[in-house]
Amino acid sequence: MDSITTGNCTIHFNEDCYVSLNQHVKENNFSKIFILVDENTHQNCLPIFLEKLDTNISIEIIEIESGEINKTIETCTGVWNALSELDADRKSLLINIGGGVITDLGGFVACTFKRGMAYVNVPTTLLSMVDASVGGKTGVDLGHLKNQIGVISNPDLVLIDTFYLNTVPQNQMRSGLAEMLKHGLISDIAYWNKFQDLSKLKLDDLDQLIYESVLIKKHVVEVDPFENGLRKTLNYGHTLGHAIESYYLSNPNRTTLLHGEAIVIGMILASYLSSKLAGFPMETTNEIKKLFLNYYDKIIIPKEDYTPIIDLLKYDKKNNHGNINFVLLEAIGKPKIDCLVEDDLIIESFDYYNA
Repeated sequence: MDSITTGNCTIHFNEDCYVSLNQHVKENNFSKIFILVDENTHQNCLPIFLEKLDTNISIEIIEIESGEINKTIETCTGVWNALSELDADRKSLLINIGGGVITDLGGFVACTFKRGMAYVNVPTTLLSMVDASVGGKTGVDLGHLKNQIGVISNPDLVLIDTFYLNTVPQNQMRSGLAEMLKHGLISDIAYWNKFQDLSKLKLDDLDQLIYESVLIKKHVVEVDPFENGLRKTLNYGHTLGHAIESYYLSNPNRTTLLHGEAIVIGMILASYLSSKLAGFPMETTNEIKKLFLNYYDKIIIPKEDYTPIIDLLKYDKKNNHGNINFVLLEAIGKPKIDCLVEDDLIIESFDYYNA
């Protein structure tokens, strides 16, 4: 697969990753290399990566705990302190090996340490390959509120080696698939149709689907790098999905949801709202719900959770002037941004999902 360049960042695939990385390291004369991992990627991915890295530069490993619950400023402080104690400087390189938590947090650490050091992202989950790999969004959560603190800044390189997917559990693979399904709904009915029967897909097909997903996000981000218009469409299903994810993350009486699991619920709700407000065919909404629930377990949302979830919508990053702005669909591949939705209709969408 050909490399993809977007802005000042180049995305490389599979074996091309390491040729490009080694050349990049050689050309830039970095003072030190730091590799950020969690306990999972330390064990499962780092040994593979180090075999491919060809350099005599000093390498230090920094490990953080895995999981969205650790995507915090407190974790950043630990990494900043580690970099400082290990004599990192502005000519050092930080390589982030992991899922979206590692690449988001590691990118933010790199952008802010000594006012900016070079970094490279190596996404190892399906979700991070198709979502976090493109667009330069870095950052952390504020308490249980998703991605409230961060900056937009591209890494030097993104290295997508799908071999790492062999280390990913099935529930994490499904979490990443949710973002690919979203790309189809907001941009391309032909791409969406490729997911109608995943039992027919082969492993080689997955590589191509990942590539197409990256191209879809690349196009959106290049048109609107700072989310003033078209880039908002990437938040389809995320307004309610993030609120659900945050609520379940903060509530000890609820099972924590993976990002993709929450976004699937959010997309079903958004499809229903689209049918009510944007002329999206109800028949298609029913088909979307059926397809998603073929691939994902249904999580019944109790009625007593509706209001606290809706209350979390005020923290959504798309909001402005006190308005909560939804992305809806007029048709598959035809999104509509900045849609206002009454609470009564949101409650109705929850009832539709639960039914």
